[in-house]
Amino acid sequence: MIGWIKQLNAAFGASFLWLICLVYFTQGFRSFAWTAVSYQLKDRLKLSPSASQFVFSVAFFPWSIKPLYGILSDCIPIKGRKRTPYLVLATVLSLVPWLILGLNGSLRNSRWHLMILLTLQNIGSAMADVVVDAMIAEAVRFERASFAGDLQSVSWLAMALGGTCGSLLGGYALNSLRIATNFLLFSALPTLQLVSCTLVEETSKGVKLLQDLSDSSRTNAVNGHINTLDEDGVATKKPHNTTKRRKKGQKNRSRTNASSKFQHQEKGDRLVVQWFCSLKEATYGLCQAFRQPIILRPMAWFFLAHVTVPNISTVMFYYQTEFLNLDPSFLGTARVVGWLGLMVGTFIYNRYLKKMKLRRILLLAHLGLSILGQLDMVLVSRRNISLGISDKVMVLGGSALADAVNQLKFMPFLILSGQLCPPGIEGTLFALFMSINNLGSTLGSFLGAGLASFLNISSGSFDNLLLGVAIQVLCNFIPIAFLFLIPKDATGIPT
Repeated sequence: MIGWIKQLNAAFGASFLWLICLVYFTQGFRSFAWTAVSYQLKDRLKLSPSASQFVFSVAFFPWSIKPLYGILSDCIPIKGRKRTPYLVLATVLSLVPWLILGLNGSLRNSRWHLMILLTLQNIGSAMADVVVDAMIAEAVRFERASFAGDLQSVSWLAMALGGTCGSLLGGYALNSLRIATNFLLFSALPTLQLVSCTLVEETSKGVKLLQDLSDSSRTNAVNGHINTLDEDGVATKKPHNTTKRRKKGQKNRSRTNASSKFQHQEKGDRLVVQWFCSLKEATYGLCQAFRQPIILRPMAWFFLAHVTVPNISTVMFYYQTEFLNLDPSFLGTARVVGWLGLMVGTFIYNRYLKKMKLRRILLLAHLGLSILGQLDMVLVSRRNISLGISDKVMVLGGSALADAVNQLKFMPFLILSGQLCPPGIEGTLFALFMSINNLGSTLGSFLGAGLASFLNISSGSFDNLLLGVAIQVLCNFIPIAFLFLIPKDATGIPT
């Protein structure tokens, strides 16, 4: 283990590895702050389950437009750099909202202000995720391609560790600290991330036009030349005669200044045109690639798999805290068990299901989700009490199993995304695939909020929750009817 870490350190540098691990750890540790957000919406703002789910759906929408951040960082460098400045900007956007929510009670207790600040925070988190993925891709491409899998493993381990710590500590912190304090405590990680950005040196691959122009002007002055414009408006160089009269020298200097201003303006206009063309070409190439049926059809299935199944997780959170009286520390433990379920799901896939057809894996995953939904029906109907099974056992077991099955469903998505990305635009197209997946999840959350509102499920009134869970169970069968969109012979091993 130590030798492996030393190899990675020699290949990429300690500061780069630290930044990657910190960013992914922070992404996982976000559960620490978002657990506090859930209780803020429920206990302080007194929002209904559907209203809380609406706030979450809007706040997480920035994760649905991840290609936009990738295209901007690819096509519009800042001072010749494509990654570090955007990572700094993203970190600032991730940090400031938590500081405001921790220090300003009036904004924290306003539904709309809270939603806006949480949306800004997610813009920063999503942008940081895209930029770091791009930095990893560039590092393994230009330095040590053989370490590509190792670097991804490090990032996933860091995020899993962050998620485990954030879920466990977040629940216990809410029992002893104020919600505002939790926000301020979490802001320490983005602050550390902001400082760590200055430790990584990014090589500028773009042309620094203004610096080159300035350097060129200084060189010309040293060599005894000044810039003038010919009849066609093109800059030329003429020798400077020091024996001419002062009046003529002043006139030449005026012409030099005019020439320099013209060149600056011309270079700036040329840079804007270059940015516009780069953005246009990247967007066009992305659209052309996505329009291919081999790409469009499977991505349409994953989108439909989310949109057709209402997400009522927020409603279940209200039920668990208000009706079952489960405390934050236990719910944090349940989320830790869920992270372990994710790891188990990954292990099961890599060990036993890699050669299985992806259609069959997705079929089994949705059948499994339907069965687990029936466990929720047992919990809501209180049948578990008559069977002698405690509520905590039901919640812990359901959380672990549901996250494991969802991971089995997510693995085919990752596999297809990697196999379908054409060379040259892998990063941006993969970000588009993830955005489609995230957009489907967001719309599924909106659907869940609408279902809760339609069934009149509110805080303290869960009479129709059993019907809502039953509808969710039935909806899990809908995506099975569209499995023909997934390539018939696709497996986890590319052919």
